[in-house]
Amino acid sequence: MPAMPARPAILDPCLIRIVCPLKQRSRRLLATATHQLPRNQPWSHPPASTSIDNDQVARLASRPLHPLTLADLVQHGRPPLSASTLFTSANFTLSLLPIRLAHRIQALRNLPFIVVSNPHISRIYNNYVHSLSTLLPYQERQINTLEDEIQFTEVMADLVQTHADTIPILARGFLECRKYISPGDVTRFLDEHLRARIGTRLIAEQHIALHLSSQPHCTHNDQHAQDGSSTSIGVIDTALRPAEIIRQCESFVSEICELKYGVRPTVIINGQPDTRLAHVPTHLEYILTELLKNAFRATVESGKERDPIEVTIAAAPDPSPSPPESIHLDPSRADPTTSNTPPGVTIRIRDHGGGISPENLDDIWAYSFTTFGDEELLDLGNGNADALNAISGAGGDSSSLAGLGYGLPLGRAYAEHFGGSIMVQSLWGWGTDVYLKLRGLGKI
Repeated sequence: MPAMPARPAILDPCLIRIVCPLKQRSRRLLATATHQLPRNQPWSHPPASTSIDNDQVARLASRPLHPLTLADLVQHGRPPLSASTLFTSANFTLSLLPIRLAHRIQALRNLPFIVVSNPHISRIYNNYVHSLSTLLPYQERQINTLEDEIQFTEVMADLVQTHADTIPILARGFLECRKYISPGDVTRFLDEHLRARIGTRLIAEQHIALHLSSQPHCTHNDQHAQDGSSTSIGVIDTALRPAEIIRQCESFVSEICELKYGVRPTVIINGQPDTRLAHVPTHLEYILTELLKNAFRATVESGKERDPIEVTIAAAPDPSPSPPESIHLDPSRADPTTSNTPPGVTIRIRDHGGGISPENLDDIWAYSFTTFGDEELLDLGNGNADALNAISGAGGDSSSLAGLGYGLPLGRAYAEHFGGSIMVQSLWGWGTDVYLKLRGLGKI
């Protein structure tokens, strides 16, 4: 179904009296038909380029989701892994992903038909169907040979690449469909969908990273992974320094800010800047980039660019000598820099940009809420790649200080995925404090 035009055509007043009642009646009939649509009708969801058994999708979607933790991702130990341990990682990955993909397919099918028929949302639906159909043949057997493991890892790489642009594509699709679905329904769907996507992508990327740094597949250039000098276990950095990530994000956001406004505020880091914890660097990069973009924009637009943005890092105290989530790796592969990492870290970002107005404060966690005007939103929806890149997810090339309103809620989704949180305290007329809490692994 072609996308609805961004602006309605101007009709003759005499025609409006005829056309409008017909449109309203058609929409009521369509809504009724969609609501009463039997699940077994072949046209209850858009056609997919890949055939897949609907009963199999329903069976997988009926299984509960495994709640992913950081401990799950490091349970196989520090690379390089042996072939048998690598097979265990592959089979663990295979036990989780088909269920997760089936849940997303079912959720997309439950959207109103006119919404999921949008070409952008339909494209995402087809991507999930393709990925699940590619994985299903592997579910019928265990991965216990290097040949199977290599093929499976190639499938994982294809899955990650296929879903790389999910967020901007969904953003465009829901922007075009906002006449047919309420903002509340969009927020509920996206909150569940994007949180699930975080875990799905992370599971796949973790196995790919373990594959590349494991004994059977290591090359001469991977010797640093074998000599124990690396603090990474796949995509997890077990000795991540938030202060370093803050400085990297500050440099990036400062360039954007200077390009747009001609000035760049300074950032002061205080508290415990030497704190380390085990976490996913790309997740922290995305969160901090979004939070600093908001702080920079508020600071400059309020005329307070000479006031520094203050970032305070505070390590959470260890509640016990041996916390329940401590991970015990092979002592021969242990890294002394990670033996005393805290169970969590709180990062406060304080700006003097005037705060958030009371009428906007309740909406900041809604997807697609933005301080852009309606005309700017229409322009963004009609192909502003810069704004869409700004919400492309961890590791994306963002180049705008404001986008389609996905930054803050998506950042909170990244933080909460492993038990963290983001809290906002606004002092209207003065400034804003944002508290980012991250939960690590504790002692390793």
